[in-house]
Amino acid sequence: MSQPDVPTVSVADLAAVLAADPAAPVVDVREPHEFATGHVPGAVLIPMSVLPVRVEEIPRDRTVYVVCQVGGRSGQVVAWLTPQGYDVVNVAGGTQAWMLAGHPVE
Repeated sequence: MSQPDVPTVSVADLAAVLAADPAAPVVDVREPHEFATGHVPGAVLIPMSVLPVRVEEIPRDRTVYVVCQVGGRSGQVVAWLTPQGYDVVNVAGGTQAWMLAGHPVE
């Protein structure tokens, strides 16, 4: 689920980024019960529902990869953060695509 003008990467792209830099910031915007079922290794949980009050936790000095279940919520978050000066990209297909591609989860 992609939105127009939202910077997006594939799960393969994200896997390559994390292989090169395991500390690359990944923010998971799902709810805690969804996050608990499995998430991209190293991802930080900041649910979309509380993002406005926790936005300062998102790094401004590097690209941040935003993920949800299938890409809809993360696309909305990227569309909201980009005009505020954040370097953020949506992970197309989300955690579901990540798992279906056989990438590891925590």
